[in-house]
Amino acid sequence: MPNLAHILSASRHIDPVFLDSAVATDSRLDMHLGCQVLAKVELDNPLGSFKGRGTELFCATGLRETEGLVCASAGNFGQGLARAAARHGHSCTVFAAENANGVKVDAMRRFGADVRLVGVDFDAAKAVARRHANEHGLRFVEDGVEPALAEGAGTIALELLHDTSFDAIVLPLGNGALLAGIGTVLRQLAPHIEIIAVVARNAPAMKFSLEAGLPVETDRAETLADGIAVRVPIASTLANLRACCNDVVAVSEEDIFDAMLLVRRHLDRVTEPAGAVGVAAILADRERYAGRRVATVLSGGNVSLEMRDRLSASG
Repeated sequence: MPNLAHILSASRHIDPVFLDSAVATDSRLDMHLGCQVLAKVELDNPLGSFKGRGTELFCATGLRETEGLVCASAGNFGQGLARAAARHGHSCTVFAAENANGVKVDAMRRFGADVRLVGVDFDAAKAVARRHANEHGLRFVEDGVEPALAEGAGTIALELLHDTSFDAIVLPLGNGALLAGIGTVLRQLAPHIEIIAVVARNAPAMKFSLEAGLPVETDRAETLADGIAVRVPIASTLANLRACCNDVVAVSEEDIFDAMLLVRRHLDRVTEPAGAVGVAAILADRERYAGRRVATVLSGGNVSLEMRDRLSASG
């Protein structure tokens, strides 16, 4: 469980290139959606995602000098861990699905990871990664479980509270580090703010699990939003994640893609599908957010070549 005191002191351990990201706004976008949207842009850093905040903090504060690291990733977390591990003198092996986003796979390798493609999806790759770590005496780093990963993400909430005011926030929900970190800050420092977590309708395991109060696995998690395509929730995190949000909503593939187009058109940013699901949630339920100041996090921008072509074809 993230610790607020650790979040408050986290920035001194994080590479400044990941801190103080911009908040983007656009009056035309606000008019289209019927509310004021405040988009925290976590795209303009070496990873193109928010993951560097948590992985930097983890490697700076939570490791022995010579530990070798192993993780599973859809791509952004693996990039962050590979980069931070190299900066702090650790090896890093990343397991990803056989059909993982090639742009993300190439980036993980550029940052120094030994990338191994196994299994039909992220959760299958995670099972192999865990087994590999156990067999070779390496440190398995599970996104969503290590407190430091969420505590790094929590610095986003501190920056938002310092830079602007808002009465709701919509956040992508994968394994939960982003929600846990931001939720910890807002629940204690700004409890009036409504927190809505967002999953893809085609990958609903986290929504089902938070609503049921126990892990609910699904057979598939086939969504454009690979960064939040969770099929097997982490049981130990569910109670805290539920306490960190008021609601969990699911968005369609169509709304995710339309949100990507809106972000590109009005904010001049290219987000990956998972990075746009907060905007998708507003688009799908405008009445809920009408007239409000709504924050969201553009959490990643590592778009596959196929998705980039699709965006270009859509004008």
